[in-house]
Amino acid sequence: MAEIADRALVRRASIKDATDARALFGATSPLVPLTSIAADQWRQLSEAACEPNGYYLPGWQLAVNAFACGRTDASAIAAWNGDRLIGLMPLVSMWRAYKIPLPALVSAHPYGTLCTPLLDRTMATEAATQLLQSGRDAGAHALVLRDMSLDGAVMKSFAEALKRDGIEPRVLQSVSRACLDATRDADELLHEALGAKKLKELRRQRHRLAANGEVRFDVARSPEEVAAALEIFLALEASGWKGARRTALIQNNGDARFIRHATSALAASGQCEIVTLRAGDTPVAAGIVLRHQDRAFFFKIGIDERFAKFSPGVQLTLDLTRHLCADPAIASADSTASPDHPMINPIWRGRFAIGDVLIPLRAGDPVASLVHAAMMLRHTARAQARRAIQLIRKLKSK
Repeated sequence: MAEIADRALVRRASIKDATDARALFGATSPLVPLTSIAADQWRQLSEAACEPNGYYLPGWQLAVNAFACGRTDASAIAAWNGDRLIGLMPLVSMWRAYKIPLPALVSAHPYGTLCTPLLDRTMATEAATQLLQSGRDAGAHALVLRDMSLDGAVMKSFAEALKRDGIEPRVLQSVSRACLDATRDADELLHEALGAKKLKELRRQRHRLAANGEVRFDVARSPEEVAAALEIFLALEASGWKGARRTALIQNNGDARFIRHATSALAASGQCEIVTLRAGDTPVAAGIVLRHQDRAFFFKIGIDERFAKFSPGVQLTLDLTRHLCADPAIASADSTASPDHPMINPIWRGRFAIGDVLIPLRAGDPVASLVHAAMMLRHTARAQARRAIQLIRKLKSK
């Protein structure tokens, strides 16, 4: 019965998408409801994509689009070669993304911090060219691609397509994010990253954790295993500071439905694992990992803070590092974490550039310049607000 209700909800969202698209962009607009993209064509594109993005896999993004709080009802532009889907970019209006009333389209956020579009590797530049033209035909003057991989194949394809029209993309902001070279020996990599002294301290903590029962690292892969492990993860996440701040996934009905549907859908295709660290029968840490092509994506982690003195999140990440490095199908892993993340940064020492990119859709367009100015003002205001909050916290702690 629940599955029937969920399908009905998706259909209602699709109808709402179509109505909104016609109202905003006209019946002939190339901007379509995300739910109108056939899932089998989307899956074929994801298999052929020139750059992986686990958060734009159909099983994940369609669950976000149907259920996740504040992230439903996205639209899309698509590129085609005959009846073959060769490019896909989920989008929302600039007003919806930022409450800025300018004619630009913005990457739909998939709950993970990566919005790199999917482009077919055999015709990536052609796909990018079509997507840019579809943006123009939809009436947009610019695209804002947020959380983009700046040095990857997709960004290079867009740059090549824009070059033909004398246009250059503009990076609005960029950061370096932790990643793992999973082709290396895990123990050698961890020794280089943490050093002998730190590893010895972590081994000591692990031995002390074992006083609560044998410490083991479990990997859930099948849909049934993943469903059971997810409930453990959700309980751990809600038991800590995220629960105290009311930001844990299980504390919002829509977010809980999204993550249950998304992990189940991806587990069915071998693209989701949930890793759990246990001391005896007690789970002390768990994490959700997505897989797309030869890359893993470390989505979220939850820990039992009663065991904080044993560094359960670090212990889980050490085991995950060994697990990924031992898997010949995985070449790299994206932490998808903030650039200053205190736990993952010292362990995964690889870095790659990610940022927000503005793409003007016409050369010399003054409206695109307005979009650029508005985005820069927004970034400045947010940075000032963050500094003010940090200052207030410091003053309160004295």
